[in-house]
Amino acid sequence: MFKANSQKEVSTKLMKGLLDLIILQFLNTEPMHGYQVITKIRKNFGVYFGPSTIYPLLGTLEKKGYVDSTWNMDFERPRKVYSLTSDGQNMLNFTEDSLNLICRKLTNTNQEIAPTIGVLTSSMRSAGHMTVEYP
Repeated sequence: MFKANSQKEVSTKLMKGLLDLIILQFLNTEPMHGYQVITKIRKNFGVYFGPSTIYPLLGTLEKKGYVDSTWNMDFERPRKVYSLTSDGQNMLNFTEDSLNLICRKLTNTNQEIAPTIGVLTSSMRSAGHMTVEYP
């Protein structure tokens, strides 16, 4: 069985690979500013991605047309609030479908891999962020 630190390492690597998907899913729920995204990731997944990771990724997602931003002046400091676009929703749907397909293929190919994949996807599912279907 994996040691706890090995499980955290695997989870963190998978999170890095899926970070754009996770951010799109959060924004699908509600518009957020960058710090909200950072704290929500940490709260839901126990992994800290700082501003130097999140803000450039939000900028990239905006350049690709997956998110829009507006300035909210209701705070002491103005905050850039990001929201999901229709292209972002389409990308989110496509990515979730692709991840579902990968999980099904892995489950069918090697039943020993399924519990590892299930740990990540069930934690994402329990945080209310995606639905992964198994055959």
